[in-house]
Amino acid sequence: MMTTTSSEITVEHIAEINPDALLADGFDDAIEGLCLQFGQLPIVAYDYEKCINILIERDKMTRTEAKDYIDVNVIGAYLGPNSPVFIKK
Repeated sequence: MMTTTSSEITVEHIAEINPDALLADGFDDAIEGLCLQFGQLPIVAYDYEKCINILIERDKMTRTEAKDYIDVNVIGAYLGPNSPVFIKK
């Protein structure tokens, strides 16, 4: 039984649970937790808005540029069942 809270979810912890889980480079601060599905290993779940805010602050993008970048280059870079998911709240 996994009793890890979201505050304990780290890149290292994810690698222990699913070494094949893919990460979105540069967005560790937007990790929200793990996505669980029957019969599958957990994958990383990111907060979509936090990812956009990272691009706005770090890369000085406008909101529109950041959203376009995330949608095309991050979410659009699907690499199979171990690809991360992005949560809109």
